[in-house]
Amino acid sequence: MTGMRLREHSGGRRQEAAADLALAVVLLLLGLLATGPAGRNQPGTTPVDAGCLALVTVATLALTGRRLAPRATLAVVTVAVSSYLVLGYPYGPVLLTFLVAVYTVAVRLPIRPAAVAAAAALAVILVHVFWSRGASPGLPGVLPGSAWVVVPFALGVAVRTNRETVARARAEQARRQADEERLRIAQEVHDVVGHGLAAISMQADIALHLMPKRPEQAEAALTAISRTSREALDELRVTLGAVRRGTERGPVPGLARLDALRERLAGAGLAVDLRVTGEPRPLPGAVDLAAYRVVQEALTNVLRHARVAAARVRVDYGREELVVEVTDRGVGAPGAAGHGLAGMRERVTALGGSLTAGPGPDGGFRVSARLPVEARR
Repeated sequence: MTGMRLREHSGGRRQEAAADLALAVVLLLLGLLATGPAGRNQPGTTPVDAGCLALVTVATLALTGRRLAPRATLAVVTVAVSSYLVLGYPYGPVLLTFLVAVYTVAVRLPIRPAAVAAAAALAVILVHVFWSRGASPGLPGVLPGSAWVVVPFALGVAVRTNRETVARARAEQARRQADEERLRIAQEVHDVVGHGLAAISMQADIALHLMPKRPEQAEAALTAISRTSREALDELRVTLGAVRRGTERGPVPGLARLDALRERLAGAGLAVDLRVTGEPRPLPGAVDLAAYRVVQEALTNVLRHARVAAARVRVDYGREELVVEVTDRGVGAPGAAGHGLAGMRERVTALGGSLTAGPGPDGGFRVSARLPVEARR
């Protein structure tokens, strides 16, 4: 990854250097070809000679290093253009090099050093206003002379500010995406590991209770522990593998696995009465996963907190929404802390659904989730 970034950075630098060279060549040709005709329309200026063309060449070729050394480039261009004007040569394309150099300083440097460099350039460039071999513009020339600095400097600052705003927005978006991904991973790990450990803990308690008097039944509980731990590890391995690869998970659990979930919980001592109404049909992957996780987490909470041996799960396939409901007759309820209920609610609301959790009408605890059949786009 680092090598790829270095190659991309190197390629970007080469493109910038090529663009600066092309700009310098265009301005050089323009200066060499257009300065003479410009002088013929400006009486009182010094005739174009070799010195004039040399200063044009120096000012334009200095732009090839404007991104690498913006202050040095501005210094060279300022001296060349100021000398050009003081010697009385005609206004011409060479002034464009000064505009580009000032703009570059404003774009590439922080505001304070950029302002200092631009102010120094302005002081030097205004020398010709009061002293020149040709006709000096005098005091009326201060305003247009200052505009050669103020306008490109203001434009450069505006461009730099906009770039910084865009960069901050992108960084904030990347941070939010990273936070959302961490939360998603935490929810997945919580769902996989939390359910598996709760079932294993209950199965271990059963095995310890049965071992002295009914070892053959204790062996069945230990077998269930082995099976549950393998299943949890396999699902965790799939989840973490997808995270490392930066891809979406492959096969994900859905409502089709409810029978396997019920069997696993039966081994932990929780009998689950599963009732399905409506016409079962394929669901969007995100909806199917969210519904399964709600049932899994709710039953895990029953196993941990309710101190009952039975729970009921209802799945209703409606025309426009899917309803899953888990109820028990226990005396406990999930604590406020942790990822359980909060994770369920975030999963459901992210898909445009709703989740309610609280005491049931006949006692115990009830978790009910409504999910649209089509995931929110």
